[in-house]
Amino acid sequence: MPLVSLNPATGRLIQRHRAHTAAQVSAALAASHTAFLAWSDTPLTARARHLRAVAATLRRQRTALARLITAEMGKPRADALAEIEKCAACCEFYAQHAAHFLRPVHPVGAPKNASVTFEPLGVILAVMPWNYPFWQAFRAAVPALLAGNTVLLKHASNVSGCALAIERIFTSARSSVPASSRSPANLLRTLLVSASQLPPLVADPRVRGVTLTGSTAAGRRVSALAGAALKPAVFELGGSDPYVVLADADLDLAAEVCAAARLVNNGQSCIAAKRFVVVEKIRPAFEQKLAARLSALAPKLGPLARADLRTELHSQIQKSIKLGARVLLGGKLPPRSAPGFFYPATLLSGVRPGMPAYDDELFGPVAVVISARDETDAVRIANDTPYGLGAAVFSRNLRRARSLARRLDTGMIALNAQIVSHPALPFGGTKASGLGRELAGFGARAFVNIKTLTWS
Repeated sequence: MPLVSLNPATGRLIQRHRAHTAAQVSAALAASHTAFLAWSDTPLTARARHLRAVAATLRRQRTALARLITAEMGKPRADALAEIEKCAACCEFYAQHAAHFLRPVHPVGAPKNASVTFEPLGVILAVMPWNYPFWQAFRAAVPALLAGNTVLLKHASNVSGCALAIERIFTSARSSVPASSRSPANLLRTLLVSASQLPPLVADPRVRGVTLTGSTAAGRRVSALAGAALKPAVFELGGSDPYVVLADADLDLAAEVCAAARLVNNGQSCIAAKRFVVVEKIRPAFEQKLAARLSALAPKLGPLARADLRTELHSQIQKSIKLGARVLLGGKLPPRSAPGFFYPATLLSGVRPGMPAYDDELFGPVAVVISARDETDAVRIANDTPYGLGAAVFSRNLRRARSLARRLDTGMIALNAQIVSHPALPFGGTKASGLGRELAGFGARAFVNIKTLTWS
């Protein structure tokens, strides 16, 4: 069955990609394993040099790559260019800090004649989503490659063009390095396959680890495969991030940050703000300011990535409205004659448990306001979710905000700001938002053999 890429701004076909055959998948895996045998013996300085070459290649091709991102998933051009730059910066970050992340260590209290080293495992299977088609793949692949592993990339089918472009980038970067210091070929290979082809790949002994970014349901399925095969895995899954607005918050700042955090990437981000938990005393004023900021940002919104995603989002909203949610902004599908998969910036109030807007992750430009009696009630509501990826707290009293942040069950917290990812900071969540951490030194050591060495 072909893998289809549609332009979400027009609904028109971009390209049909032929899925790889079993023989092609087998050949790619064999090539990736062969590359690992050479790459794992490559000095860390040479690995860092290759990552710098990848960064340079990204920047040389940024205009064409950004155009591809916009065409396949609908990201506005400026955001697509920023995504490419973030990937390049990630490569440079790991190249710069490689020696620090992977140098042998002498644990506190260990005998003098002992050390711990971090050695690569082998081929890492990366299963990636469509919403950040370059950044999510690079965020997972770059630390693994730095550690000496190789990567097989199974990307979302609707961004197959981006997946193939990522493989070409690594090939082009290799060619740009003098032959005497060139890295092995096939460090990153793209597989155009369906999810049904993952079980034999995860089970293959040459695949030594699995990383997945996507839905919680997909994470559970692949986690079961990895667990059965006793392989290390990192899962970055869904989120329903609460942004808590306390009674003493700067409401202008809170509304500005919350609107931007909700509409980031057209609202299609795991760490986008999803639920605004607001102390009732200031809720009406906050809603008014938030609606104004959402309206101001709405003209810059791109489309949702697929028609089925828009249909599901609108269904969640309509069910919430029937259960008593109030629409303060948006909430209506564009006319059927309108091209593409656009959805308006939307604001719901009066959201309560039992509504999809409260219980589920809304993946699109829809903000929901949930009233809290006080600070204690706000913490309860914020934690009343199966997810635990990110959160934010808004208060003029930073000490109070820090105290509240410790009570929120999430992997990341921002105070008077929105959650963003950065190569130097660990990225990941708790509960149904995933397992393990990406980025920083944690990402570099996610897929290594932690080996104890002693001597006499």
